[in-house]
Order: sequence, then C-alpha cells, then structure tokens
Amino acid sequence: MPLTPPASAIGFKEWSYVCDSLVQGVQTMILRKGGIHEGRGGFEWKHKAFFLFPTWFHTQGEKLRWVPENAQRAFPPEEERTSVDIDGFATLEQVWKVTDWAKVEALAPLHIWNEETVKDRFVYDDESCLHIALVRAWKLPSRSTFPYSKSYGGCRSWINLPEEGLPLLADATPAMTDAAWSETSRRLHEILD
Repeated sequence: MPLTPPASAIGFKEWSYVCDSLVQGVQTMILRKGGIHEGRGGFEWKHKAFFLFPTWFHTQGEKLRWVPENAQRAFPPEEERTSVDIDGFATLEQVWKVTDWAKVEALAPLHIWNEETVKDRFVYDDESCLHIALVRAWKLPSRSTFPYSKSYGGCRSWINLPEEGLPLLADATPAMTDAAWSETSRRLHEILD
C-alpha cells in the first residue's frame, strides 16, 4: 500500500537510536511517558503521520538493549547542532494508555528499551502509565537534511519542519514487510487489548 503524504511536514522528536530502530524494522512501537510537560493535558498523539526527528542524547545507548551498527557514539550538545538528518516517517496505527505494569513487562520482546528505562517512564509522575503507540515506519528513498533551528529545541514532541521532505514520501518503502508488521501488530494487540 503506498504512503499518502500529509498536508504539512510534522516532526516527532525521539531518540536518534529509537528512530533508527523504527526505520530499520527492529521495532514498530513508540513508548511515551504520561508526564511530559506539553500543556495541561500532558503528552498527546496529535498527528497520524509524521517524520521521525532524531534527538541527540549522549547516554541513550546505555538505556537501550539495541543500538544501530556503526552508530554515532558521541553527540555534541543539542545547542551546537547545525543540521538535521531525517531517514524515516511513521504512520500512527493504534494507541494504548497502559496502567498495568504486567502488560508493559510483557512488551519487552517487542522493543529495544531496557527494563529500568521503561520502569522510569512508567512511574514518572503521580499516574503510573505509558502511552504505547503502534506505528508503521517508512524509510525515505534518500535522507532529508536541513539546517537546525532553535525552534526545534525544548521539551516538546511535535515540531513543524520544512516541507521540502514531503515529496520523498512518494518513494518511501515500509521498514518491515507486511507479514512481519502484521505479526508484531497481532502480538501487541494480544498483550494490550
């Protein structure tokens, strides 16, 4: 099924290695803590389709059970960043707000975060929960590169990006085969529904 490009270029900020895992078909889910400071309601899945905007976080490898081959090991401070490289896009397929730790634990074979990191996110604030998103990731035919802007910084998940990357979506390819994605989707539904 071909990808239908959205009307505007929205970026979803996520750790660089997590973006890689999605684009390389290693996993097909995103975990978000419930307490991120983004207005009164906290974090929300505001968009159904978005570019995967990699954030630089120098200790992210210590918080994951998988890192990309030949991964960039040293990340300069975000304020020294001069450009953004985007390799992937994702469509939001299903969202769950999970308050049962046993269900979160059961997801471990399906993602790359280590248990301590998942637990930290789960018990982040007064309400122990995680927002779990099943996404379908797409690899762009070529990297979209553009200058970094200070407007991309800060503790928010959604950002507006230059629209030059939108034409690349016409030739984007699924990160996972249909069969592999369907199987992972089935397993997620089995655990969380």
